[in-house]
Order: sequence, then C-alpha cells, then structure tokens
Amino acid sequence: MSNQTDCDVISRHYPQGQLLAYYQPIVAMETRAIIGYEALGRERIDGAVRSLGPFFTDNTVPVEEHVRIDRILREQAIAKLSKEADPPLLFVNLKPSWIYRHYKRTGELHTLQLLQKYGVDPRRVCIEITEDEFGDSMSELTQIVDLYRQAGCQIAIDDIGTGFSNFDRMARIRPNLLKVDILLMKKSATHSGYLGVLRSFSNLAEQIGASLLLEGVETSQDLKRAIQAGARYVQGYLFSQAQADYQDRHAFTSLIEAELIAHKLLMKETRLLWEGIGNRLVERVRESGIRELLERRSPNDGEEAELADEAIRLLLPRLDDSCMRVYLCRTTGIQLSANHSRSDAKGWKTNLEYRFADWSWRPYFIPHLSHDASTETEAKISGKYADLDTHLWIRTVSIPINDELVLLLDVIDSFE
Repeated sequence: MSNQTDCDVISRHYPQGQLLAYYQPIVAMETRAIIGYEALGRERIDGAVRSLGPFFTDNTVPVEEHVRIDRILREQAIAKLSKEADPPLLFVNLKPSWIYRHYKRTGELHTLQLLQKYGVDPRRVCIEITEDEFGDSMSELTQIVDLYRQAGCQIAIDDIGTGFSNFDRMARIRPNLLKVDILLMKKSATHSGYLGVLRSFSNLAEQIGASLLLEGVETSQDLKRAIQAGARYVQGYLFSQAQADYQDRHAFTSLIEAELIAHKLLMKETRLLWEGIGNRLVERVRESGIRELLERRSPNDGEEAELADEAIRLLLPRLDDSCMRVYLCRTTGIQLSANHSRSDAKGWKTNLEYRFADWSWRPYFIPHLSHDASTETEAKISGKYADLDTHLWIRTVSIPINDELVLLLDVIDSFE
C-alpha cells in the first residue's frame, strides 16, 4: 500500500484532494448477482467526492502524472481485494501505451507485482485494455497481454466501437470479455439500428469465445435491450453509481429477475403470436390452390420459373399488408420464382433478378429449407432480422409445398 503522503498529498497539477478507489458493480445475468466491480478513481475535497475522469482525459497533464495517480488507486483496489475471504472479480483499466512503455523499459508488469505483493489470486482480476489510439507494435502488445493471461488474469477490451478496438486487435488479443457502452450505441444510431449493432457484438463475442458486458445501463429500457442483445453482464447507474465499498451480492437480484421474467413472458407471447401468423399463412396457401396447380402441371425444362410465378400469383390477393415479399425455392436453396414484392401502391411487383439465386449460404435458410413434406406441414419462423433491401425488421416464414419446393414469405415484424 502506498504511504499516507502518496494517498493524501496529490500532484500540484491536479487533483488537489484525497485519492480514493471507488467500485461500480457488475451484475451477471445467469446468477442475477454481483460478480465483480470496476475500480474507478475519485477524489475527496472538503467532504465532497468527485470523479477523476476529467483528470485522466486531460492531455495537458503529463503522462507520468496520470500513471502515478493510477498506480495509487490501483494499489488501493488490490489491497482491498486481498482482505476479502470470497473476493469478487476486480476490473482494472490499463492503457496499452502505459503497459507497453513500462514493460519495454523495465521488463516488469506493475499490476502483477501488486497481486504478488498482496497475495491476490490473479484469476480474481480482469485487465481492461482501453485506449482510442495505440501507435506501437501490436504484436509486442499482444505478447505483453499474454503475460497477464498466463498469470491467470482475465482480459477485457473496453470501449468497443471506438478506434482502438478494431477487429484485427480483438482477434489478436483474444479477450474473455467485450465491453460495450450502450449509451454510445444509443447516441450513434436510431433505436432499431443500435439494437442491431448490439446484437452484432453479441454474435461477435460468441464467435471469438468471449462474453458481452454492456455498461452504461441507466434505465429499465436499457436493461431490456441488454437482455435482448444477449449480454451476459451489465453495469450502470440503473444498479448503482460507484461506491466506496462493495455491496451485497444480491442487491439487484430482484431487479434482474423481474426483467428476465418479463423477457420470458414476452418471448412466449411472441412465439405464440408468430405461430398464429404462420398457421394463418399455411391456411392461405391451402386455400390458394398452389399445391394443386404445381401437382397437375409438369413444365418442360425452362418453364419451371414461369410456373412458380403463376402459382405465387394465386396467393398474393390473400396476403395482408404485413407480408412484403414472396418467393419459391427448391429445398437445395435455389430460388425458382421471381421475387414478388409489395409496392408502395399496395400492389405487387415482380423482380426477375432473383430467379435461380442460391440462398443456401445464408445461415438462417438452412432450417427453412429442410422441411419434410411427408411428415411436416406447419410453417417455420425465422428469428427477427433486418431486411437487406428495405432495412425493415422482418421474419421469414417458410411453408413446404412438396418434397422439392418451399414457399418463403418475408413478413414485417412490428412487434416489440
């Protein structure tokens, strides 16, 4: 632990008060409990406590002073962690340029030295790599980060979506966690747009073997979006601002459980709603006579596409406004018909461009094209996704016509 003079007498540059490490809780969805804390810098002056964020982002302050103050705060946090019988996970922010510069000069990693000094299990520490820019060797930085990993620390990349955290660096560092500020997404995109971006980060985390942590969760709506996006961990003012001490592990369990229950009820209602939509579309297909037309006509080679379009036209008058596109595919994924899309004038237009397009490369098409018409006649419903052409949220409903053909209908999903 730094001596009293280091803790209390601060640089003549800034800040001017007593340095304090504060702790903002991070809550896990699966346990509904606090699993750890991010250590944040605060200063106390005349009884008032304020953030050191402005100090650490002030480019007029020498880097050496930033590092000195950061080390005092980091040692406070690690010393506190060492006193816990069942320590939480401590998230410690480190700038790559600081790590790199110190290690290249000394061959030492200050945080690992502190963990050894206080007898803290490195597995209870998560190193957050955060910075907008890093101009030195990425391969050397990766080697340094691997030293933390080999010691047992977890690795997180903070500020996902900013300059530092590009995809190449994420792939090289191989983090345990991706940390995304939900407020950044809300400010940089429309409502539906930022939710799509958040979902993409969840998919990215899954593909690289990481967990998604969403910070900046301030409202129940933010928490709802975090759950929809597949976040494993959440952090923000909805739960708590940074505090001087750790909090009860289950302080926010009821809040998480209530939102999870609401989410499950919504998912159930949504599933039942779309099952109903699918069943109604199956009935429309039966009424239209598509199957009968295709069964009694045996087109010559080159006429299959025309017959497919003729069959679809039997169905179009029976579809409501939510159905925006209809097409017929072989079970191999090859589109046979044209695209029949609803026009602005409430009519339908035909786009021949998509005849014989191969959609088997799209992951969500595989289950839709695997119908067994001999045993299954019900519709399959895709998950919600953004349409490539219109950017509307849609779901694809697939209905088997026979052993070789599947009818696909793109339906607008306007439900929350």
